[in-house]
Amino acid sequence: MDAFTAGLLQRIEATESDLTLAREAGDDFLAEVEQAELDDLHRLAAEHGVQVGAATA
Repeated sequence: MDAFTAGLLQRIEATESDLTLAREAGDDFLAEVEQAELDDLHRLAAEHGVQVGAATA
């Protein structure tokens, strides 16, 4: 796995975690911001052929 892919997957994982925390805290604004960031990261992954959620060994 190259550095771009690893970094992108790490950012997606961190953003998913931040989104969960924002939702649990009831912070609707922060949840919207995190969701938008996650959407952008998923779009970037798709544009570069990076599979998100694929099992890594």
